[in-house]
Amino acid sequence: MSGPSPLPKPATTSTTDPAQPKAGFEAPQVADPNLINVFDYEREASTRLAEGPLAYFTGGAMDERTLNDNRAAFGRRRIVPRVMTDVSTTDATVEVLGRRWPWPIWICPTALQRMAHPDGELATARAAAERGITMTVSTSASTDIGEVAAVGGPRWFQVYLLADPGARRALIQRAVDHGYEALVMTVDLQRLGRRERDIRIGFTLPEGVTVPNVAWATGESPNEAASANFVETVTWHDLEWLAGFGLPVIVKGVLHPDDARLAIAHGAAGIVVSNHGGRQLDAAIASLDALPAVVEAVDGRVPVIMDGGIRRGTDALIALALGATAVGIGRPVLWGLAVDGEAGVGRVLDLLTDELAYSMALAGAPSLAALTRDLVV
Repeated sequence: MSGPSPLPKPATTSTTDPAQPKAGFEAPQVADPNLINVFDYEREASTRLAEGPLAYFTGGAMDERTLNDNRAAFGRRRIVPRVMTDVSTTDATVEVLGRRWPWPIWICPTALQRMAHPDGELATARAAAERGITMTVSTSASTDIGEVAAVGGPRWFQVYLLADPGARRALIQRAVDHGYEALVMTVDLQRLGRRERDIRIGFTLPEGVTVPNVAWATGESPNEAASANFVETVTWHDLEWLAGFGLPVIVKGVLHPDDARLAIAHGAAGIVVSNHGGRQLDAAIASLDALPAVVEAVDGRVPVIMDGGIRRGTDALIALALGATAVGIGRPVLWGLAVDGEAGVGRVLDLLTDELAYSMALAGAPSLAALTRDLVV
């Protein structure tokens, strides 16, 4: 049975060596005094994006309770720092699926990035590759996955399972052939969330923005591909099938600890605790609130990444202390992209990593291993 497309129909340079993050006390470099944190980039992006793309990128489902609670969950936590520890340097590196990441930060799959900037996913890929940060390219990307792969850098491919079996297999195999290191299986799209901001303005894809990877797989025209159907029900059998391509499969969209256990039992190599940025089921639990129970259920068997609401280095620190292996960012990348393309994405990444290094030092944590649960109340 076919389900709805998750798409609307159509109508820099860092001052910190990412491999050796340091905690110092010198004043940070400021590229623009009006853009000194992620919230500044969000405000500036809102003035630059057209009404449709702004609603699409910003909005959540229905009353947006989950969207807002993703941020509020961080406001409910406080850090209890340790003192008198040697934090002359901070080591924020972490190993994920055999690769040593310079930072515990992962770029989540976000669709249609060319709505934010003409370079779209290519700009994001370049900024991420320069910093050794893993980027995940969406099935619904507005740039060909081969072009993104040519940029280099660590990359994963996010999978929406196309309803047509041949197209489904062909697209995934193409990602494998282009050197994507893992497959991210999004499992919370049984139906497309009711995103009322989009409904109110009658949002359609801007002219010239397409989904070339879906078009390639289905053989349809760009306009037809934007309405392609995806499978309505994703099952554990689909996870086992996807693992058969030989790449690690990370299951994204897990909030219940029992689902984390089942995912591992059926071959998941990683878990992403996520509520789709509040864009699917409204009133779903905030990602941060769901994290501790999922971490306990996983019990160290696979990496656990958490996304939803990360806007500060302190947010990342809190999630890491609660057991996340790494954290994912989505909308902040889009804000940077809308403001200044590749340089804007790079600046957002640098802001978050610099903030994390400073926060670790001030919390008395010289390494990620020192970020333990007793640091957060």
